[in-house]
Amino acid sequence: MTKQVQERLPERRQRVQSAEMGMGILKALGRLGGAASLTAVSAEVGESTAKVHRYMASLTQEGLVFQDPSTQHYCLGQEAIQIGLAALRQCDPIRLGEPALKRLREELQVTCFIAVMGNKGPTILRFEEPGLPVTINVRAGSVLPLLWSATGRVFVSYIDDTRIQNMASEELAQATREQRASLQGRNPVENLRKSVRANGYAAINDTLLPGISAVASPIFDHTGRVAAVLTALGASGGFDTGHDGRIVALLTGEAGNISAALGFGERSLSGS
Repeated sequence: MTKQVQERLPERRQRVQSAEMGMGILKALGRLGGAASLTAVSAEVGESTAKVHRYMASLTQEGLVFQDPSTQHYCLGQEAIQIGLAALRQCDPIRLGEPALKRLREELQVTCFIAVMGNKGPTILRFEEPGLPVTINVRAGSVLPLLWSATGRVFVSYIDDTRIQNMASEELAQATREQRASLQGRNPVENLRKSVRANGYAAINDTLLPGISAVASPIFDHTGRVAAVLTALGASGGFDTGHDGRIVALLTGEAGNISAALGFGERSLSGS
């Protein structure tokens, strides 16, 4: 290593540390809701207010931060907003969910898919099947019922939309005796919504097809809205839909990871 390179190393390390500090301050502002006092930001990053103030000056100059004159709070600036918007445009739940589908297929050896809410109902867009003899026929473009599929139950439970509720009412009116038996109370759709939201997932046993069970979990976007639903299904005999079962744990975990990649967090939920 030459003497010239050795002399440049401390300078490079200092620049890297400065960049890390600047990014840490921006992330702290994000965690604090996008606007906070200098004291709050300093406490969040664990540095002195004097040091954070120097970095704020540089970030302000670059348009990443601005100071609200009425509150003196520092806020994420226009350049930071543009970066965030560019990241959001890349947040596709289907693309982000494809690795999860493959992991679930390998771990559980069951059929897994991601669905979105289409004009005609919950619509499968991506699916993965195990390397075992296929007995369950699901395909991209298949439309599922709202009340008799685990996928549909998640959508009807988390989306407050008159059109969707009307579709659910129509399905209920046309239900068979066996299907109605899977719902509870005088207001079965509302009871279903409360149950799914309390559990954080939906499960069915034989309500869509005899001998088929499924578990579905919501995928939330950065606003706290359901962007898609992640579902696993298989033959009822060997498919555990129990709350403490392996399928529920793996499925809800993967759905949570996809939601996090879409920008969902506790602030998203509280603001929804």
